[in-house]
Amino acid sequence: MSFDSLDDSASGMDKELKEFLALEQKKAQFQSQINRLNDICWDKCVTDKPSSKLDSRTENCLRNCVDRFIDSSLAVTQRFATLISKQQ
Repeated sequence: MSFDSLDDSASGMDKELKEFLALEQKKAQFQSQINRLNDICWDKCVTDKPSSKLDSRTENCLRNCVDRFIDSSLAVTQRFATLISKQQ
């Protein structure tokens, strides 16, 4: 067994580990965004003590809040993509 084959397998494992960590970091960022969205929309829309069922006003507010959050996130992402493509 040569040391070269050990180096190759170690570098392959390093690459897999880096890919795994990058994926986990993306998952954590996504979860953080979801938590942020929950906090913002809850604070904005749920003004009374919540009961076992949301009233229509609260439900509509939450739906609109989520929709606007998604719209703004997509707009920012598209703008960054446009800027990056112009720089290349």
